[in-house]
This record gives sequence, C-alpha cells and structure tokens, in this order.
Amino acid sequence: MDVKNCKRCRRLFNYIGGQPICPQCREELEKKFQEVKKYLFDNRNSTIRDVVENCDVEESQVRQWVREERLEFSSGIDAGVVCENCGAPISSGRFCEKCKASMINELTAAGRRPEAEAPKVDKRQTHENRMRFLNQ
Repeated sequence: MDVKNCKRCRRLFNYIGGQPICPQCREELEKKFQEVKKYLFDNRNSTIRDVVENCDVEESQVRQWVREERLEFSSGIDAGVVCENCGAPISSGRFCEKCKASMINELTAAGRRPEAEAPKVDKRQTHENRMRFLNQ
C-alpha cells in the first residue's frame, strides 16, 4: 500500500497509480474537464487563453489534457501546442502526424528480425561431393 500526499490539496490518500492526486481532487478535476469540453464544443475557435479565462482552469492543466489527447482544438496554431519532435503546431497530442508516421516506421523496422542470409555454396565442393554410379 502506497500512501502519498495529494499534489493539489496535500491530503493523504492511498496512491494506486496515475496522477498523484486524491479521489476528491480527481473528481473535481474531471468536473472541470467536462466544463472545458462543453465550452470548447460551444466555442469551436477558442484558444487556450480563452479557455483559461472563461473556465477558471490553469493553462498547464489544459495543455496536459491536450497532450493526453483528451482535448483537441480546431486549429493547432490557435491552440499554442507544438510537436515535441519538430515544433510544428498541432491541435492535440504530443507529436504531429508526420512525426508519428516516422516513429511508427522506425519502430516497425527496428522490430523486424534480420533476414537470414542464404548459406553460400562453394561450387567446387558440390562437384566433388556428388554421388557417382558405376556402369554395370
């Protein structure tokens, strides 16, 4: 059993995994998430700044939800979130589609087993080791 202090309210709680926040704070955070989600649905062209000002939520929390792909802005440029690999503006997640595809290709190639080379046959040995029959 792992007991920790909640990062938000400093209360002790039984830590199971994920964010180190207590169940009460997690529930409050989920309610805030639903509020932000509804705001974005009603105001599709909003930026992170708009969400922070109108929903009374921290910018870092909104960015975390975007990185977790729980929220997606209609335009990556307005969201203010960039790809961690190349710096291109994105609307959700950590990487742009181009970098995701590149990483998938690299991981797929790394996971493949190298093809076994065909054993090289020395032609001289094949002639010498042939079975011969005598004429009767």
